[in-house]
Amino acid sequence: MTEALYLHDSYVAEFTANVVSVDGREIILDVTAFYPSSGGVPNDTGKIDVNGSDASFSVVNVVKKDGQIVHSVDSDGLGPGDNVTGKIDWNRRYVLMRMHTAAHILSSVFNKEAGVLITGNQLGVEKSRMDFNMEIIDKEKINSYIEAANRIVAENVPVEASFMKREDAMKIPDVVKLANALPPNIPELRLVKIGAYDLQADGGCHVKNTSEIGKIELLSVENKGKSNRRIYYKVI
Repeated sequence: MTEALYLHDSYVAEFTANVVSVDGREIILDVTAFYPSSGGVPNDTGKIDVNGSDASFSVVNVVKKDGQIVHSVDSDGLGPGDNVTGKIDWNRRYVLMRMHTAAHILSSVFNKEAGVLITGNQLGVEKSRMDFNMEIIDKEKINSYIEAANRIVAENVPVEASFMKREDAMKIPDVVKLANALPPNIPELRLVKIGAYDLQADGGCHVKNTSEIGKIELLSVENKGKSNRRIYYKVI
C-alpha cells in the first residue's frame, strides 16, 4: 500500500519516492503526497521527475483503484524501481484546501442552524458547490449562515487531524454530515476537527487555521428539485 503523506501533513508539496509498478501510463509509488479524487474533492496535479535524469512527467490524474493510489502521467518512460521526486501544483492544492475547510464550516453551520445534511458537493478552484436537503429557499437565512461561517473563519480557529478506531468514531454525534453516506469500512478513521465548531470523518487536505481561508463568498443559490438546494461559493 502506498503511504499517503497528505493524511498526516497537507503542506507536503514535494517528496521523494520509488516507482513500485507501471501499467501503461498508470504509476504506483511507495510514497505519495498526491491526493486522489474522492468525495467531491478533485485530485492533485503536478510533476514526477526521475532523479539523476532530465526525464519529467506531468501528473494528469490521481485515483484510488483496488486500494492503491494510481497516478496517471502524460507519457511513457517511467519504470519500476525508478527513484523520483513528486512535485504538487501547490497553488492549485492550496486553493482546494481552503475550499475544503470552508466546506466543513459551512456544512456544520447549515447542520446546526437548519438541521440539514449535505446531499452532494464538488470543490473547484474557481468556485465550489454544496447541495443540502432543504425544503425551502430562504436567501436571507442562507446569507445569515454564510455570515456565521465567516465569523468562525475570522476567529483563527486551529484545524487538526487525528485518528480513531472506527467503532469509537461512529459513536460521535454528527461525525458524518453527508446524507446517506458512511466513511470507508476500515479499522481506523481520520477525523478533522475545527476547534469546538466541527468534527467530521474526512480523509482530505485542509489548512491548519481557519484564517487561511480568507473569506467565504456566496455566489448563488439554486433549486435543484424537491428538498434539494444548491449553493455556489468561493474563497477570497
